Amino acid sequence: MNPPATGNSPATAPPTAPAAHTGPLHSTAFPILFAISGAHLLNDTIQSLLPAIYPILKEELAINFTQIGLITLAFQLTASILQPFIGLYTDRHPQPFSLAAGMVFTLAGVILLAFAHTFTLVLIAAALIGFGSSIFHPEASRVARLASGGRHGFAQSLFQVGGNAGSALGPLLAAVVLAHRSQSRIAWFSILPLFGFVLLIRVGAWYRDRLAALQRSPTAHHRATQPPLSDSRVVATIAILAVLIFSKYFYLASLGSYYTFYLITTFQVSVQNAQLLLFLFLAAVAAGTIIGGPVGDRIGRKTVIWVSILGVAPFALLLPHASLFWCAVLTVIIGVILASAFSAILVYAQELLPNRVGLISGLFFGFAFGRGGIGSAVLGRLADSTSITHVFQICAYLPLLGLLTAFLPEVGRRPKA
Repeated sequence: MNPPATGNSPATAPPTAPAAHTGPLHSTAFPILFAISGAHLLNDTIQSLLPAIYPILKEELAINFTQIGLITLAFQLTASILQPFIGLYTDRHPQPFSLAAGMVFTLAGVILLAFAHTFTLVLIAAALIGFGSSIFHPEASRVARLASGGRHGFAQSLFQVGGNAGSALGPLLAAVVLAHRSQSRIAWFSILPLFGFVLLIRVGAWYRDRLAALQRSPTAHHRATQPPLSDSRVVATIAILAVLIFSKYFYLASLGSYYTFYLITTFQVSVQNAQLLLFLFLAAVAAGTIIGGPVGDRIGRKTVIWVSILGVAPFALLLPHASLFWCAVLTVIIGVILASAFSAILVYAQELLPNRVGLISGLFFGFAFGRGGIGSAVLGRLADSTSITHVFQICAYLPLLGLLTAFLPEVGRRPKA
């Protein structure tokens, strides 16, 4: 957690950094917010394709749960390790058209995944998709904040809901396109990054012009926002936020990567029906995402974080003991409540270091992906040595880490009287 502490002083911030994320010059740019959210949908639809086709890869390549965990790890490590470095670089040197470039890596990964007939090639394909994601997220989050018109929580939620909608859409499309259990049909998904490339070229042009306008505005160019806390308190607070992200994404890894196997093993449902139930859970996540940001704008980020993480605990503890019907109901409740956490945490962290939006975005997106990847690998190993049911019983206790929210200071917008 050292990088945020080093970039803490406004005096050391480069000229372009404050221009990209200080106070708004204009009203909320809704077309850009919808465009970047749509690109997030396309990007995360591809990401969610991986766990959706795990049953097919397991059958065609004869791989085990540990190798499935390693596929997720390959994707999420490349999607996580680069992000803070990309964010740190683009804080100093914004790259408007890097968003479109990220889609090129994603396209290469999709094509390779469609024709990968060895475990090694699948790992490479997953890593390429991860590279595309690592390039996309920090700058896309900066664009969302730049286009927010000061409604930072709302903008991040709108940006996030696109990603969550894509995560939900992936398994649904996989259930349709891969109905004949043919890996080569994945090639149809290459249409998505191609469309995303075109969309992000247009977003990049707006981003470039907006940065130029901000550079021409002396007020916006020189205005820098003081961090609300001391350096040591900022580091301690970000460490707590990292633990909360860990609890959220380690738990989501159990559902995202192994929920279909849990349903197949416990309730003997078909692969297609399991994917549809996974879609139901991910759709609930998408629906809940839009709540966290705007509510946080009104009542404070800390309150939203309290409810979104710790509030999941009773439902998570009930899940391993539920019938198929109640399992579906509980996962919807869990998805809606838990989804509001990330936007609130991200904006909260950006308010801690307002001149390091790229670094913070890369750090938290990267940490989320990395925790999810490690969680998937660890849980896969645990599932091989015990059972999928045992994995879900253990993970049910993770939301209790939400108690650490009590140690977060109040920052950002306060509730109105």
